[in-house]
Order: sequence, then structure tokens, then C-alpha cells
Amino acid sequence: MLKNIFDGLSSQAARPKILVVDDQPVNIHLINEIFKQDLDVLMATSGIAALDLCKSQAPDLVILDVVMPDMTGYDVCRALKTDPLTRDIPIIFLTSLSEEQDEIFGFELGAVDFINKPISPIVVKSRVATHLRLKLQTDLLRAIGLTDGMTGIANRRRFDETLDQQWRTCERDQKPLSLIILDVDFFKTYNDHYGHLMGDQCLKTIAHALEKNIRRPTDLVARYGGEEFACILPTTDSVGALNRAVELLNAVRNLKIEHAMSEVAREITISAGVATLIPNRSNSLLDLVGCADKALYLAKNGGRNRVQVVDELLLPST
Repeated sequence: MLKNIFDGLSSQAARPKILVVDDQPVNIHLINEIFKQDLDVLMATSGIAALDLCKSQAPDLVILDVVMPDMTGYDVCRALKTDPLTRDIPIIFLTSLSEEQDEIFGFELGAVDFINKPISPIVVKSRVATHLRLKLQTDLLRAIGLTDGMTGIANRRRFDETLDQQWRTCERDQKPLSLIILDVDFFKTYNDHYGHLMGDQCLKTIAHALEKNIRRPTDLVARYGGEEFACILPTTDSVGALNRAVELLNAVRNLKIEHAMSEVAREITISAGVATLIPNRSNSLLDLVGCADKALYLAKNGGRNRVQVVDELLLPST
């Protein structure tokens, strides 16, 4: 049943992933036996471990016990729903509680369903299948709306949403957030000389090369606008961001796309501006973008085909 559902959504999609959270290992193993042939099953025996797994593994659905010793299921649900990185994960409560007010409270926190103990394999399978189908279909529609139609990578809307989410996360954890803004050198003259169809193909090829060089699931490359791209690097200091920017410049140079009208090379090159901040009350997301823009301006004025860095030490004091 489940395989047909998931195969119908996308022949290339990874197996759906669920997280089972229960302080009783016997319940976790029972649910694992139900789904192990069709789904990837993650397991946690505490609320704290569940929160960590949700952030690092991004499951498609969470089956969450209500009564646990360190954090109740309600506490875990509340934490997941207040974090932008995890708030869209559907949560099904697993409980022996039977009072209507308990279910109402769970739904108010953001749960999508309740499964009562003792566990019925048929009921669990049916309800999980229903909510996974809805989640994966929603993800597919959302992905279409957040994808640049020409290059196939993330669009400006997804960039804006992701940057806001990562800013909040890095502010909470007091970790550095780096941003790289990249611009294709002399792209107007490329379009004028080779034509707009070749220009579009050039941008597609560059986009795929940039995306290929982003390794961590939390990093993001997006089309920023026109011939500009942007790369978000959470928990990355200025040295790490500089190294990544150099890798991106080399990746584009290694494409060897002919550019006879360039004033810096005989092939397509890019310039990059890098900025790093540790988000706090004395700065803002606009400061980070402004610094990256300034760095890009300096890279272009300095001769293009290079990286310029502006980090938090160069920000005006407040």
C-alpha cells in the first residue's frame, strides 16, 4: 500500500522518513516492524533526542508518545511548532490517554492525529500513510513554488525564507551565519555576443555547478536575480565562507564556457562578495545582506574574477 503511494508521487523521491519517539523501546520496535519495509524509521527514547533528530534528519512525520519523563510529548510538539525549521513536520500523538480534552489540547498545539495504545498495526499504517501522502504532496507543491523556473535551483522566495530561518536559528545558538553573493562577470556582453538562448543555457550550467559544490543539507544556493546567485552558509565563519567562495569560483572557471568578450578571461568567470555575522540584537539580517553586497561591489571594482570578504569586524559599531 505505502509503496504505491510513494512511487506515485515521484519515481526519484527518497523513501519517506519517520521518527518514532517513545520512552518504552518495545513500542518503538513494534512500530519499526510495521514500517521497516516501506519507510526509513528513526528512533528516540526522549524528547531532547527527538528535537535533535528533527533538526538534523528532517523526518517527514513524527509519531510521538505523550507521556515521557524528561519532556512530555506536548512539550516536544510545542518546541517543534515554534521552530521555523521543524514547524511543518506533521505530528501524530501516540497515547493511552482517552480524555477528549487531551486530544483537543494536542490539536491546539499543532498535531495532525492521535493513535491510541495498545497499537493496532492496521490503524497505525493507515493513518501514517494518509498523513505522509498529504505531507509529501504539500512538499512537492511547495518545492515547485520555491524553484527558479529556468535554472532549476532555489528561487529568490526560497532564498528569503531560508535566510530568515537560518538567521533566527543562528541568533538563538549564537553561531556565525555567512552569505555569499555571486555575479557573472560581463554577462551583458555575453548575451549581446552569443544571444539570449546561449545566455540562458550559460546560467543553467553555472547554477548546476554551484549547487553541486554545496555539501551540507543546511546550505543553500539560489538564483538571487538576473545573473546573480547567492549562497547561505549557516554556522560557518568567515574563513570557511571564503574557502567555499573560492571553490565556487573555481567550479565556474572549470566549466570552460567560452566568453570572447570578457575583459578578465577567455571563459566565463564570476565575482563573489562574502559576509559573516553572528546574529544578535545589535545587527540585523539587512546588515548581512548589505555587507555581502558591499563585498561584491569591491570584488567587481577590484577587477572581477575574485572574492572579497567583509566580516563582522568591519561592521560599524552601534
